[in-house]
Amino acid sequence: MVKASAQAAAQQLFSAWQTPRQMDFIEEAVRPQIRAEGYAVQQALLAATGDKSIGWKIAATSAAGQQHIGVSGPIAGRLLASRCLPDGAPVSMRGNVMRVIEAEFAFRLGSDVKPLDSTALTVEQVMAQVADLHLAIEIPNSRYQDFLTAGEAQLIADFACASHMVLGAALATEWRHVDLAAQVVQVSREGEVVAQGLGANALGDPLVALTWLANELISHGMHLKAGEVVITGTCVVPVPVQESQTLKAQFPGLGEVGVVIAP
Repeated sequence: MVKASAQAAAQQLFSAWQTPRQMDFIEEAVRPQIRAEGYAVQQALLAATGDKSIGWKIAATSAAGQQHIGVSGPIAGRLLASRCLPDGAPVSMRGNVMRVIEAEFAFRLGSDVKPLDSTALTVEQVMAQVADLHLAIEIPNSRYQDFLTAGEAQLIADFACASHMVLGAALATEWRHVDLAAQVVQVSREGEVVAQGLGANALGDPLVALTWLANELISHGMHLKAGEVVITGTCVVPVPVQESQTLKAQFPGLGEVGVVIAP
């Protein structure tokens, strides 16, 4: 995809990012058709926002999630610094067509994750570069009116449905000894548990999901960088929300993180 086409596609998306209204699909003449083109538009969109990327999200880490949005596998998107919120922060649903929250693990990289040779990185090699584990809530959104049929290249271009993220503090517990795949994760709404799942819902294991991302980026000429945060995919079925609700993502034995949906 030529740079001018990627920039033109990104400008269309950026216009939608600036308003609370969704857009139709990217114009056919500059619409990305394959993953590589999607990531090219994504990079151009990041530049257009003028914001800083603090890391990455992984979307569609379950078969059900992939089927729901019509993609062939997981997809990766940028997380913007201006949309990273602290534990307990309010978030507005204005312009949000998804209107759900997701409970996720978040890894912070201590060093760059670059290829060692021509082979794919292993879980052990990637985890050796991780500094911290956090608990997180994602509040996704799409700039497309019909995000269910946009296709993976257009979804990738739009940061893989990224919007806001609530990030808890780094865990002080010895989390490296915890089987995150078997970790119970639940979401409570107004004090009532409304969803429960396991870490394994994120591509079988959050560690595997992180490793997938590391290799996905390398295959497209990018890499994870020191200081970046990666949320590895929802551990529960996305929970519908309404204005003025208080929700918590709870990870028994590890902690919890909360968000307030603004009135």
